[in-house]
Amino acid sequence: MLTLYSYWRSSCSYRVRIGLNLKGLEYEYKAVDLLKGEQFSPEFLKINPIGYVPALVDGSFVVSDSFAILMYLEEKYPQHPLLPSDLKRKAINYQAANLVSSSIQPFQNLTAVKYIEEKVGADEGDVWTKTHIEKGFVALEKLLKDYAGEYATGDEAFLADLFLAPQLYAAINVINLDMTQFPLLLRLHKAYSKLPAFQNAVPEKQPDAPSS
Repeated sequence: MLTLYSYWRSSCSYRVRIGLNLKGLEYEYKAVDLLKGEQFSPEFLKINPIGYVPALVDGSFVVSDSFAILMYLEEKYPQHPLLPSDLKRKAINYQAANLVSSSIQPFQNLTAVKYIEEKVGADEGDVWTKTHIEKGFVALEKLLKDYAGEYATGDEAFLADLFLAPQLYAAINVINLDMTQFPLLLRLHKAYSKLPAFQNAVPEKQPDAPSS
């Protein structure tokens, strides 16, 4: 049995939950409360020394970082491939996923936003976050316009979609970003709402999500 250490609002954990769902893999959900600092507990630091979620335990093997976890799952569990066979579309999937994971998501990370608010000003956290999300979304609109079908890189959901869905969810439901300037991304967000594997991974459906 696979075990996933996750936090309900973590977009990085959200990506992995989608991947597990798409591949039809059962797993035990172990909640790590980031607001309470449980990621820095001695017990969790044995799982992931840097203190981030998600982390996946497969028997005696432990892997952390959403990208590494998804690539591990892709290699070990080939059902429902997360990457297309076409070389160029595969490259676009890697590019889009990395754009989200390295150029957008880190700037909305709790630690980063808290640091900005403490060092710059209490009102600057939201400005900081929206600025970087908008910059990334402009790039994604341009990157995907020649490749998108029903989903980011065609008519099947692949790796890029696993990274886009949580980022779009956060932008719309948490950041309240005006998405009218990003019509392609908004269309993808609506498409994800029709896929059970994506919808069962949304934050509010996780066992550690608040009841109200």
